Amino acid sequence: DRLAARKPLAACCGALVLGVSLTACGGTGSADADAKEITVYSADGLKSERGDGFYDRAFADFEKKTGIKVNYVESGSGAAVQRLAREKANTKADVLVTLPPFIQQADGKGLLDTYRPKGSEQVAAADKDPQGKWTSIVNNYFCFIYNKKELTQPPQSWQDLTDGRFAGKLQYSTPGVAGDGTAVVIKALHDFGGQGPAMEFLKKLQANNVGPSASTGQLAPKTDKGELLVANGDVQMNYANMKSMPNQGIFFPAAKPGAKPATFALPYAAGLVKNAPHAANAKKLLDYLLSEPVQRQVSEVGGGFTARKDVKATDENATALAKIMAGVDIFQPDWQDINKNLDSYVRAWKTATGS
Repeated sequence: DRLAARKPLAACCGALVLGVSLTACGGTGSADADAKEITVYSADGLKSERGDGFYDRAFADFEKKTGIKVNYVESGSGAAVQRLAREKANTKADVLVTLPPFIQQADGKGLLDTYRPKGSEQVAAADKDPQGKWTSIVNNYFCFIYNKKELTQPPQSWQDLTDGRFAGKLQYSTPGVAGDGTAVVIKALHDFGGQGPAMEFLKKLQANNVGPSASTGQLAPKTDKGELLVANGDVQMNYANMKSMPNQGIFFPAAKPGAKPATFALPYAAGLVKNAPHAANAKKLLDYLLSEPVQRQVSEVGGGFTARKDVKATDENATALAKIMAGVDIFQPDWQDINKNLDSYVRAWKTATGS
């Protein structure tokens, strides 16, 4: 995904979704704990279809260094957890990487084991589980994107998105399925001050919405081509694919006209899967991904933000990312509350939008 197009839903499994066998994606489902392999279930965004993404580099280097092959299975943030839950009696994955609140959901379902990777002491408390069930490996922020060719400037606030010029030209990924889609609801809850007013607004916005999308990554190329004028996304993904999709611009809608733009952190969080078939290998990979040299590649290769407080990236991408985030307020969602109430929020969204 780094400065390349992010391919939604699976580099090796096409539009993976839930019933594909691991073998089809290169995994073996082997229970041999000594096998020199590991299986990672991950939300999309860190692997590039051109082979030059953060995962592409990190996994290749890890295999070279350890001899351990990484079998990679990609899906939407919620779909990864659903698959893991279905396989609980016969666990195939070793590591889960997904966005909040789905990492908390995985923990709540008893799918994660305790492991604090080396270097996790350098990760901010808000970006890791106090019980050691998960740790952020790449920091990231929720955003929207717009077509810079068609629009001279981005929409400034939520209210701008209800303008008639966006009818059939605005789309956001499905809350409860996609992490970034769920983030749309989370930001609306924050900005409008609760479920009632948030759903009232999203009901109004539905007049312009094209409809559901299981993957946020599918919306970027549509926005770049002008099929959409506005879509949701996240900074790491959209910044990283700007080289191949130059008409994308990133923006953060303000809660109301005249207010400052605002967003929140939406990190890629990694956890050791409970009863992982290759737990020792999984721990090695988690240590490796949080190591200082690899964390320096997060911006340089991946177009994202390092998870470690002691790594100060100064590469060209890090400078550009700092500029994108300048002047944007960052708020901290109550992830435990969101995890507890996620189903009811998604039901309320479905009712409000008729989805």
